Amino acid sequence: MKELLLEIFGWLGYLERPTVLLQLGLVIAVVLLTRRARRRRWLPALPLLAYTPVGILALALGCGALAALGLPQGLASLLGLQWLGWYGISLLPQRLHQLESRLLRPAYLMGSALLLIREVDNFNDIAVIQLGEVLGVSVSFGKLFNALVVIYLVLVGCGPPAAGVAWLAQRSLGLSDGSRKAMELMLRYLVVSLGLVGVAMHLGINTTALIAVAGGLSVGLGFGIKEVFSNFVSGIWLLFEGSVRPGEVLMLDGDPCEVRSLGLRATLLWRDRDNAELLIPNQTFFTEAATTYTASDRMRRSQVSIGAAYHHNPAEVIALLEATALEVARVLPQPAPKALLLNYGDYAINYGLRFWIANPMDNVGICSEVNQAIWQAFRNNNIEIPFPQHVEYSMQWPPEQHQTNKFT
Repeated sequence: MKELLLEIFGWLGYLERPTVLLQLGLVIAVVLLTRRARRRRWLPALPLLAYTPVGILALALGCGALAALGLPQGLASLLGLQWLGWYGISLLPQRLHQLESRLLRPAYLMGSALLLIREVDNFNDIAVIQLGEVLGVSVSFGKLFNALVVIYLVLVGCGPPAAGVAWLAQRSLGLSDGSRKAMELMLRYLVVSLGLVGVAMHLGINTTALIAVAGGLSVGLGFGIKEVFSNFVSGIWLLFEGSVRPGEVLMLDGDPCEVRSLGLRATLLWRDRDNAELLIPNQTFFTEAATTYTASDRMRRSQVSIGAAYHHNPAEVIALLEATALEVARVLPQPAPKALLLNYGDYAINYGLRFWIANPMDNVGICSEVNQAIWQAFRNNNIEIPFPQHVEYSMQWPPEQHQTNKFT
């Protein structure tokens, strides 16, 4: 490690050269002026995306001026080309945002850093620098760098291949969407595990050392990371058991939530009511009861309540409620809606209308549509929906002969 630090500090000697400082100053000045011009819109007729190409063009003209004066301009040109590449990545379609942020931009930054290091040093010389020993194995900077790159690529790049294999399995075996997502997640875990084993073999760590690490890890589980390990095992068990899978709808605090992903530590749920994403530890599904509406299918029976005045025939009201529910587009015709007389209230006869919907996440919106349709149907058929009222008496003495009714 000491040799690596000395090598890095040696690069700072290039900053003592006036030509290097001149090129760095030119690049920094152009970048800052471009950002300031875009923020303050110095050129109103110019689109925001066009400010960066104008800045890159200005930097290219500056490099040309340095070359015309016989001054070095290689560093400024390299930084300008890297700036152009970074701008090109930002122009990728929005659907590639996750690939851009997790793979393309980090890879581009790493490649740019290697190009800059090559300008001031030899990367092969840096790679053989010894950083120390890990589990009795000597680790050089090159081995560590390669191991970190492989781990990152495995963690980030295992998603698309796993998704492709799961999609083929779904097409071949007729699996459901939830089973496909569960298989995709298990394949990702498998690829990550194989990648970690491959990195350990690349570093030269032997099986005896791995057993020693496993023994130390078991001791650590008993003290500090027991909950983390419990959540991890719970997530694996949930995947194999199939009780909680991506795409299912669970009830959480009375709100339907869709399972978006099942991670190593927690399950990501999406709540439609406020578009919130909730992280629930995997162990929660083993210690607390959970209601699912999609274990066998996504159909759900919903219900709305309504009151009608006593002077209306209950049979006519029940028939009208069932016919009204069938007119709502998102109410399933089969099983057929069913209206019931629930009880006799103080002001009205209370009815319940039960119907089936295809997606539990749409329950609130469909109930709203059904209630609106019922109100319109009652109005068209002159069916009264009573509501409480109170009577106010005059405080005069002797009291007046009439009384005033006010609705609440």
